[in-house]
Amino acid sequence: MMTRRKAARVIGGTAAGLCVPLRMSPAQAKAESSSMLTRAIPSTGEKLPVIGLGTWQAFDVDLTAENRRERGDVLSRFVKLGARVIDTSPMYGRAEDVIGELTTGLGIQSKIFLATKVWTRGRENGIKSMERSMALLRAKRIDLMQVHNLVDVETQLSTLREWKAQGRIRYLGITHYEAGAIAELEKIMRSEKLDFVQINYSLMERQAEEVLLPLARERGIAVIVNRPFGGGDLFSQTRSKPLPEWASEFGCHSWAQFFLKWIVANSAVTCAIPATDKPQHLEDNIQAGWEPFPDAKMRQRMLGLVSSL
Repeated sequence: MMTRRKAARVIGGTAAGLCVPLRMSPAQAKAESSSMLTRAIPSTGEKLPVIGLGTWQAFDVDLTAENRRERGDVLSRFVKLGARVIDTSPMYGRAEDVIGELTTGLGIQSKIFLATKVWTRGRENGIKSMERSMALLRAKRIDLMQVHNLVDVETQLSTLREWKAQGRIRYLGITHYEAGAIAELEKIMRSEKLDFVQINYSLMERQAEEVLLPLARERGIAVIVNRPFGGGDLFSQTRSKPLPEWASEFGCHSWAQFFLKWIVANSAVTCAIPATDKPQHLEDNIQAGWEPFPDAKMRQRMLGLVSSL
């Protein structure tokens, strides 16, 4: 006869075997057998996964129990699925503080590539802003510091060069999210030695293709893409529209993946940073970083489809 102890072991082992696949999402299962595409930062050769995480609005919250659980889940899955780049800014309300508290509490700071920004005028104000960001992020060193929206860009870049030499930051860059800033971005990219530029680029906002992306390749500047969903307008445009069957040819299973794969298929792009506070959306976005990717002909077909909607 089976003893109670033996029965407990059998039942426990069976339950454990059943629970493992139930807890593992499709994205987690795929991550077990494949890894996200990475691209090198031209100035050093360090490689970054092509899908990261933006924090505008999504992490500007009070850390209630529910917000802490949900956003902590987003960050935990983000790291488990092989992603690294988290982009934030003092302009994003409480986002820096939330990211700092959660990544520290989860013990994942060493696994992420942390990017933030300076967004003020004057050297001393810039220094105070960056020191505050470091305190909020609980970071002794920032991976990437960017001059946000080119505000007092020459003054802030001067300080960033000093901080990089001192080891307080690893990389420096500039950002903007409007097509109207392309001419100024081009001028700075040509005249300054930059590690990164962050710009808007999507199926709805393609102006960066004309000058900025080729120039970034020419000058050896890594490119972070913001507004990959056109500020949400792409989802409005495709709402209630079925994903075309041919999207499966490049491993695409949602509109979010469709939009992101189109972006990262451009080899000038280093990383795209869709923002989300939903774990399921995070997993969906991350899957856009896995092969296969659309080739040039397929990217034109994707563009044609979205343009016709």
